[in-house]
Amino acid sequence: MIVTILAATLAACATDRGFGLASGIEVTDLQALPAPRGETLYTIGPQEKLDIFVVGAEELSGTYLTDEEGNLVFPLLGQVEIGQRRPSEASSIIADRLRGRFLVDPQVRVIPEELPPPSISIGGEVKRPGSYPAAGQPTLMQIVNQAEGLTEYAESEDVLIMRTVDGQRYIGLYNVAAIRRGNAEDPRLFADDLVMVGDSPARRRLDDILQLVPLSTPLVVLLNRI
Repeated sequence: MIVTILAATLAACATDRGFGLASGIEVTDLQALPAPRGETLYTIGPQEKLDIFVVGAEELSGTYLTDEEGNLVFPLLGQVEIGQRRPSEASSIIADRLRGRFLVDPQVRVIPEELPPPSISIGGEVKRPGSYPAAGQPTLMQIVNQAEGLTEYAESEDVLIMRTVDGQRYIGLYNVAAIRRGNAEDPRLFADDLVMVGDSPARRRLDDILQLVPLSTPLVVLLNRI
């Protein structure tokens, strides 16, 4: 007996592979993701120790701990919302709130006690998802290899790189299979990039089908391209 499963059957439950469909997303014709312009992308997070110096007002200077949202309580000002802000932005926020009311021209510096090492995160269908060092600006393939390669269900043509430059978020779609064959350039990655490897729903369903069919039964499956 030959079991034939038509492409239409597999396509019926296919995952949506579209992109740029969410509100606030604009599809552009950029040929490559823009590179960061040297700015630090570190932002203040929860439960972090910050050394804050206010020139000429030593009584306000000291070490402060942010709350679960990355904000803190500062003398004279009360709650100051600096979560997810860069240290330079946090300095400006505190200085602006002190200016005029408590100090004429406050000079404020916010310095994290411990800066996390620059890293690149990779998730999705790789064997070892996680964060990897960004030193030396590794390429996409180098990060994939550090994550021990793609899983058996990975969709090599559906790899996203997410990057923020000057406050603007960019998402690039890459084909790892083409990069492996030398048919596409292997893009360089930067600190705080996020790589997501998509999966192949058709390949997963094929495995499910094979588990239901006896090993002695010939099987012909027509796979549609997802």
